[in-house]
Amino acid sequence: MPLRAIVAVLSLTLSVVPFAARAATPERADELRNIANARALGMGSAFRATGMGADALLGNPAAMALFPAYRIEGTGVVDPRNKEGYLGVSLADSSSGRLAMGVDYHWLSLGRGGGRTTANLSTLGAALPLGQSLLIGLSGHYLRLNGQSRFANSITMDAGLLLRMSEQLMLGVSGHNLIDTENVELTRYFSAHAAYVGPAMVVAFDMRGDFETRDSTVLTYNAGAEYILDQTIPVRVGYTYDGFQEISRVTVGAGFMSPGGGGVDLAYQHDLGGLNGRVLALTLRLAVN
Repeated sequence: MPLRAIVAVLSLTLSVVPFAARAATPERADELRNIANARALGMGSAFRATGMGADALLGNPAAMALFPAYRIEGTGVVDPRNKEGYLGVSLADSSSGRLAMGVDYHWLSLGRGGGRTTANLSTLGAALPLGQSLLIGLSGHYLRLNGQSRFANSITMDAGLLLRMSEQLMLGVSGHNLIDTENVELTRYFSAHAAYVGPAMVVAFDMRGDFETRDSTVLTYNAGAEYILDQTIPVRVGYTYDGFQEISRVTVGAGFMSPGGGGVDLAYQHDLGGLNGRVLALTLRLAVN
């Protein structure tokens, strides 16, 4: 083969291989953005405008003050195919006064093979309603991450705004990792979200925009719905388009809601491409209005 042809083939190979690896491997910037409880996961991780769980601390913190309640949640999530997962516990109180507050802790196993690492993510947040229609919220995050080639010991913060258009319709915006930590796991991004929260039906949509991690804007879309059968059995479906991996995900979920406010939720997420993840989630929750 002529030398010029060999050089051309090698150049093409070197240009294609990094692109293929990037498409198949999630970026570190996206690893901490997909944390959700089983209810949110079953709805395609579209939860930032719903205010239905203590996971608002990791979405739009203003949503903590949307529905007065005292909530405790424990969540376990595992991807047996890629051997990743996390455990979390959340507590939020929006019934003791106008100022809603919450705390959250997650232990995560991230990466694969020699790049595997563990992370500890702690969050403290507060939300305040300004009148009947406008809510604001702030949350601070502390990330401790240790690995063979990765380390983080950083503090950052999120801020959110939620507008109650009616008793059932919510619109919101939020900014995440607003303090620059120079850690790739905590790069800045923004979200716009909407939700209809009815007595038996919830429909939600989230859109995340990352304008810094890559040279071009990366958008991720989440959409989901929940319907409660006989005021006891919620069933859920959802869809996600992951702008980092450029793949789609479909989710399903179900649960049980006790009359006293407690319950259990299950969810399953199926990746259509990429690393072909198969995620299972379980959440135990207690809510007192």
